Amino acid sequence: MTSLPKPKLLSVLDGQKAERPPVWFMRQAGRYLPEYRAVRATEPTFIDFCLNPEKAAEVTLQPLRRFPFDAAIVFADILLIPQALGQKVWFEAGEGPKLGELPSIESMRDLTGQAGQALGAVGETLSRVRSAMDPERTLIGFAGAPWTVATYMIEGGSSDRSGARTFAYQHADKLDALIQVLIDATIDYLAMQAASGAQVLKLFESWAEGLSEPLFERLVTKPHVAIIEGLRARGVTTPVIGFPRGAGTLVETYAKVAPVQGVALDTQASAALGQSIQKTKAIQGALDPLLLRAGGDALIARVDQLLEQWGQGPYIFNLGHGILPDTPIAHVEAVLARVTGK
Repeated sequence: MTSLPKPKLLSVLDGQKAERPPVWFMRQAGRYLPEYRAVRATEPTFIDFCLNPEKAAEVTLQPLRRFPFDAAIVFADILLIPQALGQKVWFEAGEGPKLGELPSIESMRDLTGQAGQALGAVGETLSRVRSAMDPERTLIGFAGAPWTVATYMIEGGSSDRSGARTFAYQHADKLDALIQVLIDATIDYLAMQAASGAQVLKLFESWAEGLSEPLFERLVTKPHVAIIEGLRARGVTTPVIGFPRGAGTLVETYAKVAPVQGVALDTQASAALGQSIQKTKAIQGALDPLLLRAGGDALIARVDQLLEQWGQGPYIFNLGHGILPDTPIAHVEAVLARVTGK
C-alpha cells in the first residue's frame, strides 16, 4: 500500500526545504470573509460561537475552499482556558474581551487537569475539520501562551499590559503560581487537541514585547519549555510552533532554548535574524498585515523579498500577526498566487 506524501507544512517543520514554502495566514478564518460574517451572525456571543463545533468547523474550512492555503487553524480563542479555569469571559462589541474577577489559585489548580475535557467542543471541531480536509493540507491547533493569557486574567481585558508587568514585579510569587496553573492547563488542553486530530500545535505569545530579558526568560521561555516537555511526557509528538510576538532580538535566544520545531516571526524580524534561526529550525512569517491590507506593488515586492531572503531554508509563509478584518480578498488572492502559483 502506497503511503501518502507528508504535507508540505509538516515536512518544513521537520527541517526540510520545500519546492515552495507552505502558506497559511493567522486569523485566516475571520471577518474579512463574507461567509464567515454570515455564520457569525447566527450565534449570540463569540464564546458560544467558538464552542459550537459545527459552526466553528465550518468557518475553519471556509478559507480552504476559497484559497490555496496549505493549512487550516482551528477556529477558537486564546481566552477559552480562563473560562475553563472558572473565570468569567465575555466579549463586548467594539471593546474586545472582558474577564471577571480572578479566581483563587487553589480553585484554578483543581481544574487544570480537566481543561481538555472542559473544552472538548474544540476537540470535536478539530475532529470534524480533519475528517473533511484534503490529506495534503495540515490542521493546526493552538493555545494562548501562559504570560499572554495571564495578562488578560490579571487586567480583566485588553490593555497595554503595564498592569500585568507591574504585577510581575510586585507579586512575583502569585504570578508564578498563576503561570504554573496555566502551564498545566495548557498541557492538558493541547494534548486533547493532538488526540482530536491537530497535526501541529501553536503557542501564541501575543504580548511578549516590552519584557526585560529576565522577565522574558521567566514568563515566556521557561513556560514554553515546560509546556512542550509536558506534552512529550504524555507521549504527544506533534510538532510545535512558538510565536513570541514582539520579542525583538530575544527571539533568537528563545529559538535556541525552547524545544519548538518552528519559530513564528513578527513584522520587525530582520532577514539576518530569520536566516540565523533557520540554521536549526523552521521559521514562519513575517508579512505585515497592514501591507496586506494596503496592497499594490509594495505588497508584491515584499512578498518577493521574503521568499528570496528565507526561501532557501525551511520557511512557512505567513503574516507577522493576524489578518485584519477590512483586508480586501483580492489582496489575499494576489499574495497566494505569488507564493503558490495558483
